[in-house]
Amino acid sequence: MKRLFLFSLLMLGLNITLSQNRKLPIDTVVTTQHSVTVNGTAFTYTAKTGTQPVWDELGEPMASLHYTYYTRNNVKDRASRPLLISFNGGPGSGSVWMHLAYTGPRILKIDDEGYPVQPYGVKENPYSILDVTDIVYVNPANTGYSRTIPESGKEVDRSKFFGINADIKYLAEWLNTFVTRNNRWSSPKYIIGESYGGTRVMG
Repeated sequence: MKRLFLFSLLMLGLNITLSQNRKLPIDTVVTTQHSVTVNGTAFTYTAKTGTQPVWDELGEPMASLHYTYYTRNNVKDRASRPLLISFNGGPGSGSVWMHLAYTGPRILKIDDEGYPVQPYGVKENPYSILDVTDIVYVNPANTGYSRTIPESGKEVDRSKFFGINADIKYLAEWLNTFVTRNNRWSSPKYIIGESYGGTRVMG
């Protein structure tokens, strides 16, 4: 019995150690295909979710931001199709509520009073704006799955992330990279923010 107890403690310690060593990928993307009916029109769309780095002055990643990017399929002129960039509030909240409560192609199952409806989960959003604009939901540092990346043996320089001006600077640089990678420079761009996200948008 004593050996079994010691073995259990050893395995628990090993599990905790392994859990603490887990890391999210710094730069990755997963792509899936879906369909939805919005405003009475059915169409297919592509969903991309992943992480993209924020780099420091030396070109080293100092954060990895998680995002979800929706594009409507079979668009003939992508250059003229708008791109909506969406931020949530908080300031410690990710983009989940803009995503699953307002503009995304799927929303939570809730009643007219805002209470969850069983079976719990999501349903099509007939009022999504994906019919007229592509959407990227951005999670600022340390919200959602976004994380800062401390240098080896050093603390994260919090002044680069957690403040209005800091948010504006690194998020603008992140968006430049995102727009370049996804070839959206010709697209009209709109920015939407809820609560504190509106402060970021103004900047």
